[in-house]
Amino acid sequence: MREDVLDRVRKLRLMIFDVDGVLTDGTLYFSETGAELKAFNARDGHGLKMLKESGVEVAILSARRSRAVEARAAELSITLVEQGSADKGAAFERLIGQAQVPAVAAGYMGDDWVDLPVLARCGFAASVPEAPDAVRERVHHVTRAAGGRGAAREVCELIMRAQGTLERAIARELP
Repeated sequence: MREDVLDRVRKLRLMIFDVDGVLTDGTLYFSETGAELKAFNARDGHGLKMLKESGVEVAILSARRSRAVEARAAELSITLVEQGSADKGAAFERLIGQAQVPAVAAGYMGDDWVDLPVLARCGFAASVPEAPDAVRERVHHVTRAAGGRGAAREVCELIMRAQGTLERAIARELP
């Protein structure tokens, strides 16, 4: 890992995640009644919980609105949630205001063009391998894992490793 990226990650006090394509694989499922369903990865969820327990606040920012996201956020005790945000840049400003952190201490993980305003403004920008070139070229880190398949967990562990909290989190899991 490049030292400049580690320096950015060490400063983080807030990490914000997009949903579709980051916390999920980007597939949208609709039931016969039109209800939207999403599949979340359990390891990603555990990574978000560990990151939050390590002292880095976690938030969710999505252009779409979904009850599934509300339920997943509640399950993970994530209270900073912005959904239905067509202007992600403005939503980012609201989230860092609520968390009372400067943009340089906030990270964001997104996967598409709509995420570019936030990826350009935050202190640490991450994406997934499936993201368009225009996104991958503008971030500090591209995960090895795919969106919805461990990418968020990878970023959580990267942050915790850089901040020296990963081993403590692992030790809490041991008998």
